[in-house]
Amino acid sequence: MKTKELGRTGIAVSEICLGTMTWGSQNSEAEAHAQMDHALEHGVTFWDTAELYPTTPGRRETYGRTEDFIGTWFAARGGRERVQLATKIAGEGASTVPGSGPISAARITEAVEGSLRRLQTDYIDLYQLHWPNRGHYHFRRQWTYNPSTQPRGMADEVAEILGALGDCVAAGKIRAIGLSNETAWGTAEFLRIAAAEGLPRVATIQNEYSLLYRTFDLDLAELAHHEDVGLLAYSPLAAGILTGKYTGGALPDGSRGAINPEMGRRRTDRAIAAADAYAALARAHGLDPATMAIAFCLTRPFMTAPIVGGTTLAHLDAAYRAIETPLSDAVMAGIDEIRRAWPAPF
Repeated sequence: MKTKELGRTGIAVSEICLGTMTWGSQNSEAEAHAQMDHALEHGVTFWDTAELYPTTPGRRETYGRTEDFIGTWFAARGGRERVQLATKIAGEGASTVPGSGPISAARITEAVEGSLRRLQTDYIDLYQLHWPNRGHYHFRRQWTYNPSTQPRGMADEVAEILGALGDCVAAGKIRAIGLSNETAWGTAEFLRIAAAEGLPRVATIQNEYSLLYRTFDLDLAELAHHEDVGLLAYSPLAAGILTGKYTGGALPDGSRGAINPEMGRRRTDRAIAAADAYAALARAHGLDPATMAIAFCLTRPFMTAPIVGGTTLAHLDAAYRAIETPLSDAVMAGIDEIRRAWPAPF
């Protein structure tokens, strides 16, 4: 397992990140512990969670349960230093988070302490803002920029947030900071204000990225390259659509699609058709479709790590094989051809 640096922090993480959002809903505590054991056996030492998790589905009564499961694993296994752990503070509108509201200095202080308690640790390696306070295009909530959802500028808000995060860094409670579901302009503002005020610099951005959703390839890719703000790609399998298991309208029992048929507005006829084309390409070259999808993410120059989760160890193994699966020129050419036919299927 190769490692990558988190931005300019000097913190090295595995090139695959273990996702956790099913733990506490689709996965039991014992199954979560087994996944953590399995990840370490495969050299996957970078794990991502959030105070909001689990989210499949998210309910108020399960708030924080995923972090709880990680905490009981640390208590049982020890060796906190073996893992680089990332978590997130929920933003405004998180109805399942008690007392949630816009991200602010007070919310950060409270949320960090809550995560530390549930995780049974005294530090977090990467602390991320789950989504910005202002309106944004992620989660497919809107398809064009709408200035009416935002006041002009956000310098005071960013300075307050970075100041609170800086206090946590100074206290040794977090080591690095990251954004999530953020835009190129928003990320640039965080970088600009951090440099001007001597506050912590953003190391990563966790946005959606997959063969079916490649908005990061444009402006954000350029920013990531020049500013060393690497991508942590969530949903690299497009919520499982790229495995091919939803072909023909299928909704396998226990799958994410069976729980949430719209799959976060991803499950469209065009998306299924595109996924079928990618699956056919993979099989024509002797590849598992899920493995090819993750291997493609690993080819991206702006990638720090794709975040890979699953409800079974077999799901994870298909993804972990990607690190040993270089994609040929013929496969990459096939991917480009399919993308031209279905550039934005959801």
